[in-house]
Amino acid sequence: MLEPFSSYPPDKMIDMKFATVLTTLTGTLLFLGCQPQPEKEVIAVPFPATAYEAGMVVSGMRHPEWGQTGDSLPSFSWQVPVETNSQSAYRIWVASSKEKLSRQQGDLWDSGKVTSPASSNIVYGGQALHPGQSYFWQVRIWDVAGIPTEYSPIQRFTLGAFNTPGYEGLRIKLNAPAELKAIESDHYFIDFGKDAFGTLALYYPVEENDTLTIRLGEKLDNTGRIDRDPPGSVRYQLVQLAVGKPNSNFILQLPPDSRNTGPGAILLPDSIGVVMPFRYVEIENSKIPLLPNMVRQRAVYYDFDTETSQFKCSDTTLNKVWDLCKYTIEGTSFAGIYVDGDRERIPYEADAYINQLSHYQVDREYSLARRTIIYLMDHPTWPTEWQLHMAMMIDADYQYTGNKELIRRYYQKLKKKCLMDLAGPEGLISSLSPNLNGAFMASLGFQDTATRLQDIVDWPPAQKDTGWPLATPQGERDGYEMMPENTVVNAFYYRNLEIMESFARILGKTEEAEQFHDRAVQVRNAFSSILFDSDRGVYLDGAGSTHASLHSNMMPLAFGLVPAQHIASVVNFIKKRGLACSVYGAQYLLESLYQADEDQYALNIMRNTSDRGWWHMSQLGSTMTLEAWDLKYKPNADWNHAWGTAPANIIARYMWGIRPETPGFETVRIEPKMSDLTTSLIELPTLRGTVKASFARHQNGKTYVISIPPNTQGLFVVREQVESISVDNQKVTTPEITLTSGVHKIDVNF
Repeated sequence: MLEPFSSYPPDKMIDMKFATVLTTLTGTLLFLGCQPQPEKEVIAVPFPATAYEAGMVVSGMRHPEWGQTGDSLPSFSWQVPVETNSQSAYRIWVASSKEKLSRQQGDLWDSGKVTSPASSNIVYGGQALHPGQSYFWQVRIWDVAGIPTEYSPIQRFTLGAFNTPGYEGLRIKLNAPAELKAIESDHYFIDFGKDAFGTLALYYPVEENDTLTIRLGEKLDNTGRIDRDPPGSVRYQLVQLAVGKPNSNFILQLPPDSRNTGPGAILLPDSIGVVMPFRYVEIENSKIPLLPNMVRQRAVYYDFDTETSQFKCSDTTLNKVWDLCKYTIEGTSFAGIYVDGDRERIPYEADAYINQLSHYQVDREYSLARRTIIYLMDHPTWPTEWQLHMAMMIDADYQYTGNKELIRRYYQKLKKKCLMDLAGPEGLISSLSPNLNGAFMASLGFQDTATRLQDIVDWPPAQKDTGWPLATPQGERDGYEMMPENTVVNAFYYRNLEIMESFARILGKTEEAEQFHDRAVQVRNAFSSILFDSDRGVYLDGAGSTHASLHSNMMPLAFGLVPAQHIASVVNFIKKRGLACSVYGAQYLLESLYQADEDQYALNIMRNTSDRGWWHMSQLGSTMTLEAWDLKYKPNADWNHAWGTAPANIIARYMWGIRPETPGFETVRIEPKMSDLTTSLIELPTLRGTVKASFARHQNGKTYVISIPPNTQGLFVVREQVESISVDNQKVTTPEITLTSGVHKIDVNF
């Protein structure tokens, strides 16, 4: 742009005579119709029509209008529209009414235009907000060229009591039957297709008073009827329903089960009532024909969007396994907190961690995990290793959301939860430490300070310890020798020290970070000098043990404790032990194998069709993962346990290798290990948008098509020995490839 005349120095003054000539010439050109070209009109990019579609989130809640947040300073997140691609600035308004926001009047907070690409976890900075009050927020962003978008939709949120977990509330879904047939003229059989927690809704318009016999169940017997005496904790319920005028619409009232309504159990609100898991219904003594539109499975779920994730591949068994695990995450959300299944309905730390990891891969929902974390910090359970899962849960929340709130809130408590007070002179911790006293239990959050931690390793233990008749007398511990200084416990301890070091650095506590680092080095050295059998090349079950198990080797491998020179011997031992662990232990077995580049063996485990596999669960008739591989391995097992969903997170995090490279997915890492699969596709939701990817093997190599969400960077990693790599038809020389937002084609040639 030319500067004003007065700003030019004398030697650069424009000749006024020339200016007169220029003016005359311009007028002549206009007269001749040669008008100057107008500037091109810039059309603002619109946000999607709804706050949900725009990815708007308040303190981890994507439907804050359904519930309440306990954050006195809520945080705001959104997804950058695809057409904008990248963000250079944002402006947030928060108002006391929707009407004010419609005029862009943020009477409570106007952030002003902030030059930043940040689109998540923007902390409120306005006037004090008050519990019980509803508020409204809106955002506008600018792209890298400085062009603003239109205004986002307006989203409402309500504050609850401060420092309570955000809660969106439970939702009721009326599921139609997949099949309804008459067994006899007055006896009907109904299959809803999937197990769900709920009850039966029935439309039954008759004049005369009568009684229907109604049976609900999860399992069929050998005749194809509902199993009236199911094994273990598989559910069956008989209810006599009085019908007749004046009522024609009925919601079946179920009796409570003493097994899941005791101390420690999560009770549902009265508005929901008693629920049970069931798939099948039989109705007897019906005086009128029953039609499909007269019956519904009245199912209870937490917010879950089935459309946000997808996985398919060339192996149909693996597809069924993934579908089974995904639906388990949806179906077991009924309590509004991660619970261990129907039998107890109690939150447990290790169960919750696997549930959390799998949940993050199949839906863009984070408030349920946070609610569970907050609950478990105040309601701990007895296994030693379960305490060590809390730092891991908070770290997972941070990695997937980028939100540091839980780190700040619980850092001091986590210093106790990581159990470093139980460390001996060699650096290893022990649940038999004299420091494990009532005061220490109180510091962990136990109300009953007479409780003591007990090492668990895996569950169930050996037949001799439980009295249960087990198909494998050693239980799921592979003969583990329980020693005071336990290898599995200390592997978890080592991982906790790594996490606590990172938390300390995030909080600027450099001295404490170094202390955690030094402790981790000491533990690593102890693993080599005390717990490793150099003659056999394997880890022993504990200090002083001569026994080596699957668990004492897969855990050090999973947590990066095995030196490079010993990985081969440890992996060889692990493979000889087979699947000698529970569905819980399988999480860490699979992680250890993928980290050791034993992806083919790990894939074979996930798709195996023996009675110790996920395919077998579906063959039994369950539509959710079981608590155990089969009831013969745990006689009281239930059919709805999310700690069995390891493949849901392993497929995404390790087979496809899609993980946050930086917290909150500012950069997404994609490091696929496809083994012998020939094709695959995946859609994985993140806070910033959905990562979409496809894979196909061909004669000369592999082709990947990767879609990176807006305002996100990708890092595609190739670890194989290849002849060449091309990205968007351009050859590259590095195995670590940076991808911008958008769609990219990657050819890996052998």
